[in-house]
Amino acid sequence: MGTVETLKSAGVRSGDEVVVPAYGNAEVSRAVVELGAVPVFADVDADSYCVDPAAVADVVSARTAAVVAVHRFGRQADVGWIREVGQRHGLLVLVEDEPGADPQGAELRRTHAAYLDGRLNGVWTPKPAAGHTYEQYVVRVPGNGRPDRDAFARTLRAKGVACRVPVLAPVYRMPGLRRDVFLPETERAVDETLALPVHAGMSRRELQKMVSACNALGGLLQPAL
Repeated sequence: MGTVETLKSAGVRSGDEVVVPAYGNAEVSRAVVELGAVPVFADVDADSYCVDPAAVADVVSARTAAVVAVHRFGRQADVGWIREVGQRHGLLVLVEDEPGADPQGAELRRTHAAYLDGRLNGVWTPKPAAGHTYEQYVVRVPGNGRPDRDAFARTLRAKGVACRVPVLAPVYRMPGLRRDVFLPETERAVDETLALPVHAGMSRRELQKMVSACNALGGLLQPAL
């Protein structure tokens, strides 16, 4: 059952508010709009990039009917705390896997991630968490936000590292979903994150090459004072 059908079957109606992640998964917000309900954006947790339960609690109103949480990059959302917030306010809590999640190869991705965790020093590596499947290995590029992150990514690509920016903009800045809000952790995540390849078919030599390239660049970037 899709997001629209699940919310509709749970009694969410036109005009109701649904709390949704501000970082990634615009399709969730569009599903809420399709139902005639109103998406309300919650900030993300800085470590998991999943919706922050405290931020959910901050935006709940008398019109809120539901919360949608999405597991991000293979890391689990804090479902227990989110459900606690939902129970406190009498809300439906819907938890979804990220589209395209692939449990196959998770052990190899974890092995690659552990190798990178122990050797990368030119970027800030993901915070380890139980059950993380590393659908994407998302690092933060230190420095001055988006310009440094984008320059870092261009240089890595020129060295043959197939990195990508995982989320290009907050959902609340996308066409048809624009809201006059500014969520600081979401903004920082959009500006600083970069997904490095950890697919199961990668060789140790490719990982070593990526580590060398990242570490050589990382020392050049210093945050603005």
